[in-house]
Amino acid sequence: MDPKSFTFAVLLSVAAAPLLAHEFWIDSKKFQVKTGENVVAYTRNGQNFKGVDLAYFTGRAALFERIDSEARQTVTPRLGDSPVFDMPIKNDGLFTLIFQSKPEKLTYSEWAKFDKFAKHKDFQNVLEKHRARGLSEEKFKETYTRFAKGLYAVGAGAGQDAQQGLEVEIVALKNPYTDDVSSGLPVQVFYREKPRINAQIEIFERSIDGVVEVSTVQTNAEGIAIVPVKAGYAYLLDNVLLREPSEALAQETGAVWETLWAALTFEVR
Repeated sequence: MDPKSFTFAVLLSVAAAPLLAHEFWIDSKKFQVKTGENVVAYTRNGQNFKGVDLAYFTGRAALFERIDSEARQTVTPRLGDSPVFDMPIKNDGLFTLIFQSKPEKLTYSEWAKFDKFAKHKDFQNVLEKHRARGLSEEKFKETYTRFAKGLYAVGAGAGQDAQQGLEVEIVALKNPYTDDVSSGLPVQVFYREKPRINAQIEIFERSIDGVVEVSTVQTNAEGIAIVPVKAGYAYLLDNVLLREPSEALAQETGAVWETLWAALTFEVR
């Protein structure tokens, strides 16, 4: 096999493999670019704002779109592309990438692993709910879907984030590139376009040197939380919702639980 074919085969095998139930996000070395400069973006899977780059695979993507001041358009990378987006952006302003995965699944061999995950993501009374449904505490399946959004400043970066129709979504209520966020960045979490109250947002703060600090905040009765931010740092915000899968999805996947993962990435100017 020639080197190019081997490299493509490796990328394809990685793309086709199931994702682990860690964070998934849109990442870049630069979230702020000049007008006409390329925005270069990767989809990543990992923990603590560090992970592996995932090559584009059509079997994984349910939705991939770009949004600027003029239009919302579908992004169509080639199979195996990494970065998944690498294009010049001509319109000055806030630029957004959104990616929704198709449902993936994984199997938990024992309850302890799922319990650790549930506590980490602040799911309440999961064991009681699990037992009330008469479910096995060994070798049970979860299905999960990712909803990732990345915010970029092109030129001045003016503009406002908004709901983009994702089933779960984190929306920045101020622009981290143009607004005063010295007292924190207000964000709002939505599920089916309604605010998620008392929901945990995990905050991953990455310095220019790659040092990552992790903290959490809870949303209020309007689904809003204030995220402490610093100029020059990059941020990944993560919110995960746990629910019972629909009957159709349960039959298709064999899963007894479903998680929906919302991610928002950006820098602060």
